[in-house]
Amino acid sequence: METLIGLLALLCALASAQTQIQRRRFEECPVDLFFVLDTSESVALRQKPPESMISSIKRFTNRFIDQMRDMGSHYMENKYIVVVTDGHPLTGYKEPCGGLQDATNEAKHHGVKIFSVAITPDQEDTRLLLIANNQNYRQNFSVEGRSTIETIISMICCSFDCTAPDGNKGDGGDYGAKGETGRPGMPGEKGDVGDIGRVGDPGPIGYSGMKGDRGGKGEKGYRGHKGYKGDKGQRGNDGSDGIKGEVGFPGLPGCKGSPGSDGLKGKPGPKGDPGPYGQKGDKGDPGKNGQNGRPGNYGLPGPQGEPGPPGANGDKGERGDDGVVGEKGEQGSRGNRGPRGEPGDAGKEGPPGYRGDEGAPGQEGPKGPRGIKGAPGDRGLIGERGEDGIPGNGTTGCHGFQGYPGPRGDPGEPGGKGTPGSKGDDGDQGDPGDDGPPGPRGPHGTDECEILDIIMRLCSCGECKCKPLDLAFIVDSSESIGATNFALSKEFIVAVIDRLIKNQHVMFGKDSRVSVVQYSGEKAQEDIQLSANMGIVEFKAKVKNMRWIAEATYTGKALLYALTNTISQMRNENRVVIVLTDGRSNIVRDTTPLTTLCGHNIRVGGVGVKDYSGRLPNQEQIEEVMCAGDPKPGFTLVVENFAGLLEDSFLHNLTSTIYKKCPDYNCPITFTQSTDILMMMDSSAKVGQKNYETSKTFAKMLAKRFLTADHGAFRIRVGLGQYSENARMEQGLTRNLTLLSHRIEEAAYQNDGTNLLEALDFAIKNLPGRGDASGSKRKLVLFSDGRSQKVTKAQLESRVSQMAAAGIEVFVIAVGSQVNEDNIYTLVRKGQPDNVSYGWSHLFRVADYPSLLRGVYYQSVSRKVSLS
Repeated sequence: METLIGLLALLCALASAQTQIQRRRFEECPVDLFFVLDTSESVALRQKPPESMISSIKRFTNRFIDQMRDMGSHYMENKYIVVVTDGHPLTGYKEPCGGLQDATNEAKHHGVKIFSVAITPDQEDTRLLLIANNQNYRQNFSVEGRSTIETIISMICCSFDCTAPDGNKGDGGDYGAKGETGRPGMPGEKGDVGDIGRVGDPGPIGYSGMKGDRGGKGEKGYRGHKGYKGDKGQRGNDGSDGIKGEVGFPGLPGCKGSPGSDGLKGKPGPKGDPGPYGQKGDKGDPGKNGQNGRPGNYGLPGPQGEPGPPGANGDKGERGDDGVVGEKGEQGSRGNRGPRGEPGDAGKEGPPGYRGDEGAPGQEGPKGPRGIKGAPGDRGLIGERGEDGIPGNGTTGCHGFQGYPGPRGDPGEPGGKGTPGSKGDDGDQGDPGDDGPPGPRGPHGTDECEILDIIMRLCSCGECKCKPLDLAFIVDSSESIGATNFALSKEFIVAVIDRLIKNQHVMFGKDSRVSVVQYSGEKAQEDIQLSANMGIVEFKAKVKNMRWIAEATYTGKALLYALTNTISQMRNENRVVIVLTDGRSNIVRDTTPLTTLCGHNIRVGGVGVKDYSGRLPNQEQIEEVMCAGDPKPGFTLVVENFAGLLEDSFLHNLTSTIYKKCPDYNCPITFTQSTDILMMMDSSAKVGQKNYETSKTFAKMLAKRFLTADHGAFRIRVGLGQYSENARMEQGLTRNLTLLSHRIEEAAYQNDGTNLLEALDFAIKNLPGRGDASGSKRKLVLFSDGRSQKVTKAQLESRVSQMAAAGIEVFVIAVGSQVNEDNIYTLVRKGQPDNVSYGWSHLFRVADYPSLLRGVYYQSVSRKVSLS
């Protein structure tokens, strides 16, 4: 039963029609009121939509608060709990932690009154009557009842009487006349049991007898009168070892221990493969022209032509067109030298010669503008997940059930029969006497941690583990997903499993199961299931090794395959299936309906992802997959892309939706100044080895609370000692929790006599003042039942006064009923016999040693030690 615990301090007031004197009277009587609201599925699903009934409960609570006045209280008898619930479950449910009856009885013992309020008037009343620890606190109350709030408020306001201010003392009345002698009374009741006889001398050690047959269970006898405490007997001789008894029935499983601290951060995974290169960028703009090269070399002269016949010197004609260069003729014979002609005019510039050889490259021109940036390459694959860190140091869980009581022993010798007295008739009631002087301040009321312990046992998820989980993933491996996105899908599955293990404490492989189905195409499915032969580490490795199938999207056939091969093997009531897809199944070729998983008592979660083109998933297909019209409807979550599956906020929302974590009950403690705390354990023979080990476990729980509390800039140190005939230090004052826990575990049992004075002297020597003005406190947490050898009341009072003078505050943890009451109260009242209130706040009493480890008792003790 998932529970919302609202803790409100409220004061009830009278209606406006009451007089001013009555109003003043109730202002002096404050009330502590606690609400326990049932928001489980049996309540939320009672009406549609599911939020309507929860909203009705909230409105009822707000109306209740509006009719109260806001004041606080610490009075013992003015504490109430209002439980709003439907009473489920009724049958077939094994209640944890002692059950409702145990919780209501303890609330009654602490003076806490419980009202039970039904969700609707037509509910089964048997369980609601069990919750209310008084029949008057039920009265068919319901959230929808018109007079429920007014009736409860009137009962709260009228259930206690407040002391009005004292008036002037009246004159004494006259003595009344002597009454007539009464008639002889009827025979008196049976007298009390006589005194227990003196313990006889110890007899010789007998032989070990054979174990007798177990007798039948006797009828429960009437509760006898409490006998007088006998004188302490002499210590008997040690008996010989008895025959080892038969193995008893195994105890019930112990309560779940507190979660361990986070393990060390795992090594980073190997670097992923590099992504492909991006596309080649466009060609850049051409650069500027380089400088001209140097001129080339002159070409070779052409061949000489044949000489023509000499002509008459005529006028110079115009230059003719260049003739075609003829073939080179044979060289003629040398002719006679002709007369020298007149020089002709300068000829026109000849045509340019042939291109010379290529010159050396010129200097590099200036850099051109940058080209357009190319498109980015595909994203590289994510590297493999690093190995899990080493397990954290979890605290030891609570002890299991103590076991059933053994067979009843032989009856003792009957005491002497008392002399019956003659009971007379009741006389007339006398006149009331004068008011006596005000009494001492009463003890503190029930601590908030103790009320929290009661509420934890009213709620089924208190100390005990929540329901196991069967989880299945159905993953789309079609072509439209892509290899990169499929790799992200595998990382998403592993991340969800790790989150459920770490944050929600789901125990996969023990009582919870997980499986994965990937699909693509008509007949392309693959499944991986966590089995007894496969650990969770191997399972996650197989998930990472799944290959992308890359065919068509056949979601309907995949749902049918998962229902047949994996979901059908689920055995737990809490069953969740996560379908990861882009929501675009080929419903033309795949005729299997998308509602295949509906009607099988499964919560189906549809996780939709936008495809590569940015299109939203097909909402109609997603709603069909999640069974929106089912009595147990699923849920829908949509992300922008596959990378969004690994975001922290998305994973937190998804895992919280899959599995609701049990409430974390914790009473925080704070220190307001530097403090030294010494814990002294009793390791004498009367405690016993088993109870001594329980004391060590309890001391470790206190040490963790003290050293991990919020202390700001103040310094908190804790030490551990033990005492028997002699006292010794196991670990001096330290702030190192690991060291202190190790020394507590190594502390050996002394198994000797008890010297309480030695323990007090040891504490005075080992809790010295710091010699500065820091105002630090020194506190002693002493395990003691007040019984000790070699101690007188005067000696004990002297030691207590020395401790008070040294500024040491003493807290005593007394276990069992065989305690020396005078010595206990001397220890906790710091030498002031009338300081009753102080003594109550420094004395902790439990019925037996296993009770030290139950519920939040260690939180209550550590809180009072830190706040006093």
